[in-house]
Amino acid sequence: SLVAFNRLRVDVAALAMIAALGLAQYFGLGILGKPHTPADAILALSGFSQPVIATLIGLFILSQALTANGMMQWIGLQLTRLGGGSERRLVFFFSLTAALLSLLMNNVAVGALLLPSAMQVARRANLSPSKLLLPISFGTALGGMATYFTTSNIVLSNLLISASQTALSFESFFPTGGLIAALGIAYLVLFSPRLLPNRQPGLEQQIARRASAELEGLYAIGERLWEGRVVAGSPLSGQTLKSSRIGELLGLVIVAIWRKKQAIFAPDAQETLQPGDVLLAVGNEQRIRQLSQWGIEIGRDAKSSILNRMDVRLVELILAPHSAYEGKTIQNMNFRRKYGFTAVALFRRGRSYRTDVGSMPLEPGDSLLMIGPPNRLRDLRANPDLITLEPEPPAPAVPRKRALFSAFILLGAVAASLAGLPAYLAVLGAAVLVLLVGLLPMQEAYRAIEWQVLFFIAGMYASSLAMVNTGLARLAGEYAIHLMEHTGALGLAGAAFLLSAGFTQLMGSQATAFVIGPIAISAATHLGANPQAIALATAIGCSASFLTPTSHPVNLIMMNPGNYRPADFLRIGGGLFLLTFLGLLFGLVLFWNQGMG
Repeated sequence: SLVAFNRLRVDVAALAMIAALGLAQYFGLGILGKPHTPADAILALSGFSQPVIATLIGLFILSQALTANGMMQWIGLQLTRLGGGSERRLVFFFSLTAALLSLLMNNVAVGALLLPSAMQVARRANLSPSKLLLPISFGTALGGMATYFTTSNIVLSNLLISASQTALSFESFFPTGGLIAALGIAYLVLFSPRLLPNRQPGLEQQIARRASAELEGLYAIGERLWEGRVVAGSPLSGQTLKSSRIGELLGLVIVAIWRKKQAIFAPDAQETLQPGDVLLAVGNEQRIRQLSQWGIEIGRDAKSSILNRMDVRLVELILAPHSAYEGKTIQNMNFRRKYGFTAVALFRRGRSYRTDVGSMPLEPGDSLLMIGPPNRLRDLRANPDLITLEPEPPAPAVPRKRALFSAFILLGAVAASLAGLPAYLAVLGAAVLVLLVGLLPMQEAYRAIEWQVLFFIAGMYASSLAMVNTGLARLAGEYAIHLMEHTGALGLAGAAFLLSAGFTQLMGSQATAFVIGPIAISAATHLGANPQAIALATAIGCSASFLTPTSHPVNLIMMNPGNYRPADFLRIGGGLFLLTFLGLLFGLVLFWNQGMG
């Protein structure tokens, strides 16, 4: 209860539980073993030796390896390309991708990785992020129902072993969970555009960083950036920028010079031009073309490549309230020499100005597009008269071989598990292989492991063991049998789902698995129902985090960017919850036989 009301951290509560149960057993109480057997106090630590701990450690490391080696970046790029501007198509691709990734990865990692791509796609498609983010969150939950590799599913499987029953496997979850996931994604595609709010994101998201390509389009500067190479024999070779009179005669600005794999930003007027120099120039096409008469090869297709090679950044600047720059010009402020950034365009009252920007007096509300070196950004940020909006950095190239190798190792672990190798050995072995071949540094692997989750599971395992040993789980099971004795096994499965799903909305899936799991398994044993089927229903209920924002961390991640309200979850999640319940009952009849006995 202290955890539920945010009075105590879950990991601290779990460690306190381990210590309390161990001390109680040591001093004679039969909590974990027989009374007056101090040696059984060691059972308080038995949660750390359970397969679920090794499985989760391996999953955390494998998920991080996929991210660090570019596989998730590649997936985001493909979603951006395939999504287009259709709202329903975007909902389908993002929810489906979230579900598929959640078959193999931690749900929180999937949600966090897809969030930036969804925000970027929403901006480009002129779509509210609130139309995409909740389908991603619900997609991770639906995918989690169809796989063994979900924390609550692993916990329920482990509880079956503790109750001397056969464990669940990937094949146990996929048929029923896959059916529910397919129904759920179809529901999201059909109804989420109508039921989800078309709400603008919060203020901090409205000023979120645009990509460089978006800034180029907004300021219409695509035809203003040029690349020119000084050829051998050019009359400009050996001249300084000042003596060449490029700026004086043509009105061009040389932003940077690329020379022998090094960039010279905001070059001085006394900088001497050399054969082979590549100039990044700002100006209109008519004036730029005149450079060809001076022995300069003009290029356009290579514009983006030189920006990447020189590591040049586009930065958007807005005048701060009561800025001292009001009424002054960029030239008067000697801005280029002071900060190393050159003004490319000015946006004023809905219009972009790209000629003689440096000589235009600045007005309140103006925004400037500047180009310059990233190592001078700190100076801009420190200027109280300017608000600096840095664009999203260009996506680094995906290391294809490392990305594919990371994915191959993860898929190999899944295949080994399906072939009969215990899941904890398959996943942990794959994680060790990732570390041995250098796909992930050990320090990064440690950071990827969610230790809070592991401590919590170990503590709750000890609590579950105490419930079984003291007979509390049996009493609760008998009470459940009394309530459900006339409904049969299918009714018990439905009750287990509703009970676990209800608790999940308040206390999260992991805690619910440990609280409801032993009761449901005990009730199934006494009623003569299939314990594996009842555990499956309980596990799927733990993933039905559709009704409240606090039921799963992924929901909370999406709250602020989507500007959601609690009622939004109930509006779209209510129908999805009902569909999940009906899909579960149908799946149990279809795949587990109607009696489940």
